[in-house]
Amino acid sequence: MEIRIGIIQSVREITLEIDDEKAQTKFKAASEAALAGKTETLTAVDSRGREIMVAASKIAYVEFGAPEGARKMGFGS
Repeated sequence: MEIRIGIIQSVREITLEIDDEKAQTKFKAASEAALAGKTETLTAVDSRGREIMVAASKIAYVEFGAPEGARKMGFGS
């Protein structure tokens, strides 16, 4: 699942992939807690092992999934 995190006062967004369903469910719960103000940071580890931390007060939105019919471009590994 592709996840995009919009940051307040930033034109770029953070994009990560989380393939494990258990990790997706955990991230959804963590993002809901961050957006509700229950935690100060949102932390996640993507499928590549990269860890991100975002201040909850700076999150504009969290988008789950890719638009239907979207195709990835670029070189695969």
